[in-house]
Amino acid sequence: MNTEPIRFDTKIAVLLRVDLEPWQRLNVTSFLVSGLGTQIPEVIGEPYEDADGVPYLPMFRQPVLVFEATKETLTTAHTRALSRSLPRSVFTSDLFATGNDRDNRAAVRAVSTAELDLVGLAVYGPKNAVDKVVKGARMHP
Repeated sequence: MNTEPIRFDTKIAVLLRVDLEPWQRLNVTSFLVSGLGTQIPEVIGEPYEDADGVPYLPMFRQPVLVFEATKETLTTAHTRALSRSLPRSVFTSDLFATGNDRDNRAAVRAVSTAELDLVGLAVYGPKNAVDKVVKGARMHP
């Protein structure tokens, strides 16, 4: 059995706007990371099983780093993620007022890229590229 630590050359990062309420931070983070595994299957590890043989769903194979940033830093990070063509998901302030997936997508679709009122961004890719995207943000306390 190999006991060497597993290292990754990729990174999953979530940026949250600093002015979000605690419940919003949790909600936004959950929504943002939910899309990664559906489009990037390599981020998902193997299923879990406890000592009694009870199975559990697989989770991300690597940590999710959560950062906080100002509105301006978040907008800059979004632009950087787009310019690097990194897989990303967004959460806008408009989504707090919707109540279902169809309305969520319509709310994002109704606003041009430059006008999105971002409150959260998730990004995945090579460590150095993701580090450049989140530059200026700080680790979530």
